Amino acid sequence: MPRQFDSPLPIDAVLDDLDRTLDRHNAAVLVAPPGAGKTTRVPLALLDAPWARDKKIIVLEPRRIAARASAERMAKTLGERAGETVGYRVRFGSKVSRATRIEVVTEGIFSRQILDDPELNGVAAVLFDEFHERSLDADLGLALARDAQTGLREDLRILVMSATLDGARVARLLGDAPVVQSEGRAFPVETRYVGRKMDTQVERQMADTIATALRADAGSVLAFLPGAAEIRRTQTFLSERVQDPSVEIVPLFGALDATVQDRAIAPAPKGTRKVVLATSIAETSLTIEGVRIVVDSGLARVPRYEPDIALTRLETVRASRAAVDQRRGRAGRIEPGVCYRLWDEPQTASLAAYTAPEILSADLSSLLLDLAQWGVSDPASLAFLDPPPTPALKEAKSLLSELGALDGDGRITAEGKSLRALALPPRLARMIVDSARFGAADAAADIAAVLTERGLGGDSVDLDHRLDQFRRDRSQRASSARSMAERWARQVETSRGEQAELSTGVMLAFAFPDRVAKNRGNGSFVLANGRGAAVEQTSALARAPYIAVAELTGTAASGRILLAAPITQEEIEQRFAEQIESVEEVTFDRGAMALRARRKRSLHAITLSEAPMSLSPSAETARIFADGLIAAGLDRLPWSKHSKQWRDRVMFLRKAEGESWPDLSDTALAERADDWLVPALYDKTALKDFSAGDLSDALMALLPWELRARLDREAPTHFEAPTGTQLAIDYEAEQGPTIAVRLQELFGLNTHPSIAKGAVPLVLELLSPAQRPVQVTRDLPGFWRGSYAAVRSDLRGRYPRHPWPEDPASATPTRRVKPRGT
Repeated sequence: MPRQFDSPLPIDAVLDDLDRTLDRHNAAVLVAPPGAGKTTRVPLALLDAPWARDKKIIVLEPRRIAARASAERMAKTLGERAGETVGYRVRFGSKVSRATRIEVVTEGIFSRQILDDPELNGVAAVLFDEFHERSLDADLGLALARDAQTGLREDLRILVMSATLDGARVARLLGDAPVVQSEGRAFPVETRYVGRKMDTQVERQMADTIATALRADAGSVLAFLPGAAEIRRTQTFLSERVQDPSVEIVPLFGALDATVQDRAIAPAPKGTRKVVLATSIAETSLTIEGVRIVVDSGLARVPRYEPDIALTRLETVRASRAAVDQRRGRAGRIEPGVCYRLWDEPQTASLAAYTAPEILSADLSSLLLDLAQWGVSDPASLAFLDPPPTPALKEAKSLLSELGALDGDGRITAEGKSLRALALPPRLARMIVDSARFGAADAAADIAAVLTERGLGGDSVDLDHRLDQFRRDRSQRASSARSMAERWARQVETSRGEQAELSTGVMLAFAFPDRVAKNRGNGSFVLANGRGAAVEQTSALARAPYIAVAELTGTAASGRILLAAPITQEEIEQRFAEQIESVEEVTFDRGAMALRARRKRSLHAITLSEAPMSLSPSAETARIFADGLIAAGLDRLPWSKHSKQWRDRVMFLRKAEGESWPDLSDTALAERADDWLVPALYDKTALKDFSAGDLSDALMALLPWELRARLDREAPTHFEAPTGTQLAIDYEAEQGPTIAVRLQELFGLNTHPSIAKGAVPLVLELLSPAQRPVQVTRDLPGFWRGSYAAVRSDLRGRYPRHPWPEDPASATPTRRVKPRGT
């Protein structure tokens, strides 16, 4: 029978059922709406269960503030202080004692606990609170706990709790565990849709809406914004609109000191109201006394990992339906409330049902290293609600192999164990270990603290400036971070090699060698991984020849650098010599239409230095030359009239007779460059050395010997007129092979001239004595019999000295005029 409590909560109605369920089963799912009291009542209710006697209950919370607040509230319920029966463990501190039997921990803390002690000795149950948030650590923790339960600790209880969760799906994951449902007790909340003004900053509209709500409704306000920057701007705008001294405006986000966070969630003093500007940190677990107004921007900021460039960027997206429902429920926890939404009502239906699990869009290197420590190389062997994506796993395995953390079979190495012991992302752990070899572990640990704790050291893009600010910061949060950094530095091996003064940029590059970047001018950089990014031109970093980048956002082609440190070329040459490649490179210079050779030293996509070198023609240079010429366009080659006509003749016969004749189109010539162009360029390095004759000889190689004689017979270059005149055949003419000839030179010709074994009649462009076109025909005998008479009548008066016989078919062809007087 669960213990009794003085102040009733809605969750109390199902505590007996939950107690019986966990007495008979080692796993269960509890679904209870916001405000039911599951976070602070269930652990206390289970404390006296027979299976929990003399053992601990571990409660997982997604955030530090929730872990601290729920532990404090449970301790208060027992009339104690945190650290006695109920305690907590979070990254920047803990309050536990020998008497502690309920430990509230963040999900990342639990993952390390179970990896260090797979049997969870002395632990009776693990409670996963607010599991619907689906953080990577929560998914990993549940998978490991379930594996330990089935393989080592059948008596270990696992309870998954959430307000908005597909309970049946989680139950199946836990071996068809029973689901306990609490109806809760939510007070009615009126929803007011105010729409989104697209021509107004979201922060300005939030400030306007909050000011309106303060005038229209009683109670304190909880407003949801996507991030700290939006909260700061909204706070500024709101301070201009609300002058009432009885209204306190306070921020609430993860990067704040614990004392500031505690002030935000504390009840407003009597006679005052509070406006809490919060991120999604306030969606769950926390109860902020006095709140009965919620103003929701409808936005959330989520991490998105890009495996192809190994970067995690923060992306502002529309919150899910489950999230906005959670936010709305905050207004009805203690009395009826009101929720203002900055969108139109029909848009709610288009929101995603749930927030996407972090495991589907996260860097999985830490998870994979933890699994290797657990003894698992294939995540599919564990109970993940959503399997980790293959591309991200592949990228993570590749990174861990490069860091020396995994062997060829995916097993953790001794180096991997030392990296994992630092409780940091593998890249940052590698940075501290490598820096320690030069006596710089302390400085590297400070860098890791600033990179993992958002907001520490301010928001300067220059990491050196943030480090200076961090080291001068006397806040509790900064002091705790410095203590944590000192522990990291002490954990690494003390054996040192060369003692050296390492710059911030070098240490950062130990973690991110692929993000060393070279200045391209105007604050634009190219990273070693090939990505382009820029820094504000007003920053001193915009003038640095090289930088190492810690954070950036945007697309792969054009990113914005958020945090970086300068690094010199000398440092790159000295510290990353094994990654620098020296190559002799031959390229095609399209401007000069020639090859250029240079000796280049590169760090992946970054060119550190290059110098011209002499070029010796070879088969390889011929191929590069050919590729360059083709890319520039085949029309740039030295085509002579003869070569053009030869090509046209072959293409004509291909069209007339079929594919026995080679295809000499631009596309086909480009595809067959190895057969004709490359061999012709073996001794060439510039287009000026490639003559029209060279081109003609090269093309000739594409025509088999047996077709060459046929080409002259079936597609001759010229037609011999009856007068003996050699007339060039134009194979490029739109109407087909064409000759232009003076009419008098064809007198006496009774058959129409043709080519291709007589299959194709030549197009005759008949000219006047003045070389002007008078008729085009494909039927010369028909012309003689027909329209010649009209042409004769029209022209003989203008050209009286030229013969105009009545019967041209039997007349003598001529190139001459009649003698005078005839």
